[in-house]
Amino acid sequence: MAKHSRKTGNEELQQANLLLESFAHIAEVINAPRLSLKRRSQEILQIILDYLGVEHGSIMMREGRKYLTVLAASRPELVGCRQPLDSNSVAAWVAQHHEPLFIPDIDNDPRFAKRPAGGGQYRKNSLLSAPIIHQQKVIGIINATDKRGDKDLLKQDISRLLDFSSVILSLLVQQDLQQQVRKQRNTLRERNRELQRQQQLRAELSRLLVHDLKGPLSEVVANLDILSYSVEGEMGEFLHAAQVACNKAVRMVSNLTTIDKIEDGGFKLIHETVTADSLIKESLSDIKGMATIRGITLNPVLPPEPAPVLNLDRVMILRVLQNLLVNALGYSPAETQISFGYQLAPEQHMVEFFVQDQGPGIANDKLPTIFEKYQRLADKQDALVGTGLGLYFARLAVELHGGTIGVESTPGQGSRFHFSLPVTKWRSDNPTEEFL
Repeated sequence: MAKHSRKTGNEELQQANLLLESFAHIAEVINAPRLSLKRRSQEILQIILDYLGVEHGSIMMREGRKYLTVLAASRPELVGCRQPLDSNSVAAWVAQHHEPLFIPDIDNDPRFAKRPAGGGQYRKNSLLSAPIIHQQKVIGIINATDKRGDKDLLKQDISRLLDFSSVILSLLVQQDLQQQVRKQRNTLRERNRELQRQQQLRAELSRLLVHDLKGPLSEVVANLDILSYSVEGEMGEFLHAAQVACNKAVRMVSNLTTIDKIEDGGFKLIHETVTADSLIKESLSDIKGMATIRGITLNPVLPPEPAPVLNLDRVMILRVLQNLLVNALGYSPAETQISFGYQLAPEQHMVEFFVQDQGPGIANDKLPTIFEKYQRLADKQDALVGTGLGLYFARLAVELHGGTIGVESTPGQGSRFHFSLPVTKWRSDNPTEEFL
């Protein structure tokens, strides 16, 4: 009795070790790179059949709501065959009932046709079929038959077959996830191509429009300048309004042209040596008249220290200052003041230019994106307020010079735009020029 007990214990231990080895081999197959689902399934099926000691079997995968498809089989000609889920078959029964099935004698089962003498395709009488269940749904079936040797399959072998269902489940789920990821990647790739194509079309259209606008605008601006010498009174006000509108259009065209070049990496800075105070003075040339008409006071703020010297693209930085000033004029009510100028930050070897208005301010939720392309401070329509490119251009221009740009604002209390640029050296003489 004790001898029989030891023998049974040894057999169970051997069986457990064999099961662990089988799981280890299956894990290697699942994790092996560059293996197709068909190849993985076929190798896993063979490991399962070897563990059970049977010669024939198959793994079937559910295909939609109507079919089971053979994914792997000991008989290669069966791979790819489909079986209706509503058919009178063992696999269909297992799929419908969500439970394993053991048939001790297929000769006595109505789902099998009478076998010819010699056994036909099956040499043994018993057959096992177990479901592969995921989230309470049958997604596949494992079948096994024809036990090797003189023994036949037993009902206890169902538990062994079920041991492998979770392993096969992981393979099928992994494959499903890979297919979903592959599909999403392809979809994103196609969308990205389409977005790039549309972006290229928009960029090309923008370049064509800008090119076509330059000539007519230059001619209109020149003619308005000529007329300004001979028109006075009420007609002069109309003329000035036309000049303001044209200047706005010119700035928009200039911003578009420069932005495209900067984004394409084709813009070259033309460096000049200038002083900070001269930039402030020059930036007023196109702003004074606008401020006077709108009843807004311009207040330049300059430190008493010597004006710093900078090496930069003068035209580009002047456009930055003018964009900020025009922006402040567009949002400032009459009888208010705009302060602008620069302040020194010697410890950082930087000079900070700023424009501060007494307008409505900027909502907190718009501050993080205010320097993005086509962003506007508000929905207000104004002759000076453009398409949302001015601040974006300012950011690109400042960053191209190795500087930084920012804004502080409190709703109802105005805004302070500022940008910092590196200083080349400090001047020894104080600014003495009049600005207003």
